Amino acid sequence: MIRLLFTIVAGVVLGLVVHLVSVLALPRIATQDAYSRLTPMTKLNGVTQLPLADPNTSPMPFMDPAFALAICRYDLSGGPIKLTVPVSQAYTSVSFYTRNEIAYYAINDRSAGKKVIELDLMTQAQHDALPEDEEITAADRLIIDSPSATGLILMKALAAEPGLMPQAQASLAAASCGPQTDAPAKAEAPRGRR
Repeated sequence: MIRLLFTIVAGVVLGLVVHLVSVLALPRIATQDAYSRLTPMTKLNGVTQLPLADPNTSPMPFMDPAFALAICRYDLSGGPIKLTVPVSQAYTSVSFYTRNEIAYYAINDRSAGKKVIELDLMTQAQHDALPEDEEITAADRLIIDSPSATGLILMKALAAEPGLMPQAQASLAAASCGPQTDAPAKAEAPRGRR
């Protein structure tokens, strides 16, 4: 009887260990993750609008039909990128994901408090290399540090009614995501003082 009980307990423990290892390892070994699925249909360091949610043809699972969606697949190895997203009439959000689908930052139109969500995305090393400028404060320039060199930026605009979907899509069509062309300005010494 003890032998049978020991065999059952050992089988249950072994099953739990195998289940836990497979669940934890699956995201790392899966070949059809979000980044891989979106690579053929998106531009690198550019904004690509996704088709409206349809259960049969959606590129991503669980897409909400009330939102217009756009993706920026980024690579920071060539330098920082600048993201600009005009806010829509109802609600706009921007979420940042690493290559391995780990969310690390999100912002919406209400927390941005402006008509345009505008920020700079860079790695920690690129951020550390920026010159210190006393005239540029954190309120003037939003800088997001990416934990990885590659990843995805998901932009969403809500269409509160089906008739407002073209308006939500138009706001995302005006979004831009690309390499920074302007170098950060260095602080100049005040003139006339010695």
